[in-house]
Amino acid sequence: MNGLNKGIRKVEVAVKWDPSPAGQPPTDLDIIAATYPAADPSGGPAYVVHFDSRSPDGTITLNRDSKTGQGFGWDEVMTVELNRLDSRYGRVVIGVAIQQGTGPKTFVDVQKPGVRIREDYTVLMEDEFAGVLGSTASTVAEFVRDSSGEWTFHPGIHGYDEDPATFARVMGGPRES
Repeated sequence: MNGLNKGIRKVEVAVKWDPSPAGQPPTDLDIIAATYPAADPSGGPAYVVHFDSRSPDGTITLNRDSKTGQGFGWDEVMTVELNRLDSRYGRVVIGVAIQQGTGPKTFVDVQKPGVRIREDYTVLMEDEFAGVLGSTASTVAEFVRDSSGEWTFHPGIHGYDEDPATFARVMGGPRES
């Protein structure tokens, strides 16, 4: 191991979208982070962080929450401090879900959606959900702790047809091919 390599330490996950057209109900996208135990990284999440919540230890925080997409730039922002996450956790999965309270919506119904993950000023990934337009939710990335304790980044947009509560429970499970 190279003593200068610290792996991924702290990331910012950001989501943006434009407000719904006039006369249409507002669109609400939510960032969801699920943390999994190192002993069972594909089992159920140890805890989930989403709107109106943060991790019990303060390492995952939703800094900005939009219910409409109004404003300039990134509408919803979450900070994930992997370097502070307890060693009993070995995997963090990040997803984005569309609230379904005003009726069924998929990413094709969202005006100019986008997601960005960066560490400091380095953009690790950016996507516009083009590959999952028919989905109501999507995982966007996962972070995995290796045997040396360093975190690695694994990007990947994978669509789901689930409401936000169900998505939060299944987003880190094995995907069907």
